[in-house]
Amino acid sequence: MSINSNNPKIAVLRERVESRFGKALSVHNDFVSLVAEIEFTQRQHISESTLERVWNYSTRGYDTVSLRTLDVLSNYAASCDWKHFCMNLTEELDCDSDMFTTEFVYASDLQIGDSLCITWLPDRRCELRYLGDNRFVVEGCEHTKLSVGDTFTCSQFVVGKPLILGDLTDAFGESRSKYYIIGQRHGLITLKRL
Repeated sequence: MSINSNNPKIAVLRERVESRFGKALSVHNDFVSLVAEIEFTQRQHISESTLERVWNYSTRGYDTVSLRTLDVLSNYAASCDWKHFCMNLTEELDCDSDMFTTEFVYASDLQIGDSLCITWLPDRRCELRYLGDNRFVVEGCEHTKLSVGDTFTCSQFVVGKPLILGDLTDAFGESRSKYYIIGQRHGLITLKRL
C-alpha cells in the first residue's frame, strides 16, 4: 500500500522526524546521516534515495510513499506505526477546533455612533465609535500604538480571540498599515458596549 506524498500528514511526519533528528534535512549528507540514525535506533533500513523522495528532495518520478517507509519513520518520530501516528495527529488537530461561548459583537449588529471599549494585555485599552460599513474610529486609547482619530475596518470582536484591524488610517487619512493585530497571543480580554 502506498500513500500520496502530498498528504498533509506526511508533511507533519517530516517535521517530527526532523525534530527528533535535530535538524532540517536539506542536503544529501543529511539523508545519509538519518539512514544511519534509523538503522541504529530502529534496526530498520531505509535508503537515502527513499528518504529524499519523502522529503521531495529527489522525486525520480515517484509521487507515493510506501506504508512500510511511513511505519518506520512514524516509529522513529513517535514510537508508533503510521496508522497510530495519523490517529494521534487527528486527536491533536481536533483540539484545534472547538465550539465556544464568549462575549462577541458583530459590526453588522451596531448602529452608526455606537461605542465599544476593548482591552488586551498587558494594559491596553481602546474606546471605539462605529462609523458604519464595518469602519470604526478610535476615540480614546491607553498604552497602545493606536492613536485617537485612527480609523480601521473590523467585522467582529470576540473576547479571547485576536482582533485583526484592516485598512488602518490615521486622523489625516494617511494609511498606517494594511493590517494590524490586537491581542495576538491572548486575544481581547474585555469587550463592552458603552
